Amino acid sequence: MRKNFDQVVEPGSRDAQLLNTIAWDRLPHHIAIIMDGNGRWAAQRGLPRIAGHRAGVEAVRAAVDTCARLGVEALTLYAFSTENWKRPRAEVDALMRMLKRYLRLELDEIHRQGIRFQAIGRVGELEPSVRRELDRATEKTAANDGMVLSVALNYGGRAEIVDACRAAIARALREGGDPAGITEDDIEQGLYTRGLPELDLLIRTSGEMRISNFLLWQLAYSEIYVTPTLWPDFRRVHLLEAVLDYQRRDRRFGGVKNDARQTAYAEAGD
Repeated sequence: MRKNFDQVVEPGSRDAQLLNTIAWDRLPHHIAIIMDGNGRWAAQRGLPRIAGHRAGVEAVRAAVDTCARLGVEALTLYAFSTENWKRPRAEVDALMRMLKRYLRLELDEIHRQGIRFQAIGRVGELEPSVRRELDRATEKTAANDGMVLSVALNYGGRAEIVDACRAAIARALREGGDPAGITEDDIEQGLYTRGLPELDLLIRTSGEMRISNFLLWQLAYSEIYVTPTLWPDFRRVHLLEAVLDYQRRDRRFGGVKNDARQTAYAEAGD
C-alpha cells in the first residue's frame, strides 16, 4: 500500500516518515470527519466566513485522496447539518454553490480513483439544482468498487435515528410483525450508512470537544481523535497522525483483555 503514495509524497518528508510507521494490517475501515474551523480560520485573517469554506475545499481533497490511497473502505464527511440552516441565507447559498462546483470539478478524479460517491441525510429537502449534481455524482460512480465517500448533507444524528426507527416500524407492520420486537439490526437497516463498515475513527478538527449531532448511533464504539488544526489547514500529515493515534489505542469494545496485569489485579483481590 505504501507504493500508492510514491508519486505524491516526497522522500524524507514528514508524510513519508509517518507512512513508514503505519501498520497496514490495522487501518480503520471507516473514518468520519467533522470539518470544523472554517469560520475561525477566516476571522483570524480578517476575511468573510465564506473564505474559510472556500479554503476548506483543499482539505477535502487531501482527506479524500489520502484515505483512498491508504485503502480505507469508507470516508464520511460532515458537510452541512440540519442546524446549519440557521446560518445567514447568503452563507447557506454560497455553501451550496461551492458543493455543486466541487462535484463538477472533482467528479472525474473521484471516478478515476474508483471511489463510490453518495450523499446521506435528508437529501430530498435540498434544492433541485443541488440534488441534480448529487444524483449525477452518485450515478457516475455507482459501479465503482473502491472507497465509499459519503457526504452528510442536511444531516442530523437524531433525525437519522428517527428515520431509521420509522422505517423499522413501517417494515414490521408491512410484513405482519410486531413493532415491539424491533431489534438493533432492524434499526441499522434504516440508517443512512447501512451497508458501510462500522465506524472506527471519528476525527474532529479545530479542537472542539463535541460531536455535534453527528453519527450518534454509529459512534457507539468508535475512537475519537480531536486535533486543534482548523479545517482549512488540514492536510495529509494530519490525517496520518490521526490514523497512527488510532493504531495506538487499545480497543476492547466494552470487554477486557486477559493479560498479565489483569491477572495480577485479580489475584491481588482474592
